[in-house]
Amino acid sequence: MTCFPDFPFPDDFPNFMHNSKLQEYITAFAKEKNLLRYIQLKTLVSSVSKRPDFSVTGQWDVTTEKDDKKESAVFDAVMICSGHHVYPNLPKESFPGLQLFKGKCLHSWDYKEPGIFKGKRVLVIGLGNSGCDIASELSHTAEQVIVSSRSGSWVMSRVWHGGYPWDMMFITRFETFLKNNLPTVISDWWYVKQMNARFKHENYGLMPLNGTLRKEPVFNDELPARILCGTVTVKPNVKEFTETSAIFEDGTVFEAIDCVIFATGYSYAYPFLDDSIIKSRDNEVTLFKGIFPPPLEKPTMAVIGLVQSLGAVIPTTDLQSRWAVQVIKGTCTLPSVKDMMNDIDEKMGKKLKWFGKSDTIQTDYIVYMDELASFIGAKPNIPWLFLTDPKLALEVYFGPCSSYQFRLVGPGKWPGARNAILTQWDRILKPTTTRIVGSPLKPCLFCSWFRPVLISVLSIAAFLVLF
Repeated sequence: MTCFPDFPFPDDFPNFMHNSKLQEYITAFAKEKNLLRYIQLKTLVSSVSKRPDFSVTGQWDVTTEKDDKKESAVFDAVMICSGHHVYPNLPKESFPGLQLFKGKCLHSWDYKEPGIFKGKRVLVIGLGNSGCDIASELSHTAEQVIVSSRSGSWVMSRVWHGGYPWDMMFITRFETFLKNNLPTVISDWWYVKQMNARFKHENYGLMPLNGTLRKEPVFNDELPARILCGTVTVKPNVKEFTETSAIFEDGTVFEAIDCVIFATGYSYAYPFLDDSIIKSRDNEVTLFKGIFPPPLEKPTMAVIGLVQSLGAVIPTTDLQSRWAVQVIKGTCTLPSVKDMMNDIDEKMGKKLKWFGKSDTIQTDYIVYMDELASFIGAKPNIPWLFLTDPKLALEVYFGPCSSYQFRLVGPGKWPGARNAILTQWDRILKPTTTRIVGSPLKPCLFCSWFRPVLISVLSIAAFLVLF
């Protein structure tokens, strides 16, 4: 609720979030605060355009449509928060013969429950999170499930080393430091080793074609087991369809298909906006730090959520919004257009190297969060923390990079942030220890980083000896 800083959260807000009366609750608050114009729910935005005096005022004409009635209003600023999972992507033209197929075709967006597929033969195209989840679920009811993947994926478990949540162990400042500063050959080797920590992807037909690219992995605890049991089969890309079957690039055929589910992701677009405002070039969106369109005379438009990383979405968009509001208010200034474009080009070069051409909105979570936080003075000063508060510094640097870290200092500073960081493992372990058999064991921070350091040192030593 970044837009409502004084929003009166109910005591049971985590449960309340799933209550059907949430909209009613927010609406009542908005009426009291005269904020209804900002939460026009279920309202279509049909046009956002600069006002004639935009170069002076930075204001926008916004046309909305609701119940077949159009309204226009003037706004001082616009924040586009639709994210990047907007329009289902169904690339039918990429599959020759699909127009001949007589079975049912649907996008994963239309998939609701597995019951209707009982006894069916189903082909799932796409090895992303949706494709893996759907295939795993259908494998319990369908007669046969085959997953077709063009390039493969890393499949990670939510349960990581020692049984702890993967993101609490994996997304740390120290891990990021190693990944970004070790020699490429060692960094790539260590990355692949981490991805293969649970099982060898080559043995399951899941290995990505370019395994060293830091593409977003899939999170699925069940898929490897379903493959092992034979209820899910992985195949390469579909070469062509016939009326009843799919022919794969390896020459094998899946006969008598009842349904094809395209888990082929989503696209994003801004049909309400002039193309000159947010330009796209070769699948690259030209936004400064993924938020601000550089050519605008006044920085009164921000795009929130058009990034993708291994980190949590809510803290990312929260920090984006905090900075955007400061820029719109005028308390933070943007660099020149030339400097912003140079920064975009530099970052895009790194993204293409790390993530590949198909993932140009992918970003390194901690590096990106630190960049945003530095603009508003909310980035934690790690060396200073080690000098003044070593206990907190150890948790911040070697522990999980939780959102509390960006509430330690700067605008929006929260007095409870330090204690929240030091006690975060208590809250993480509480839901898993409902049967008390002893004191919950928190991970050893030193153990989590000693292993990669030791492996890295030994690898460097071996490299120097051999060459």
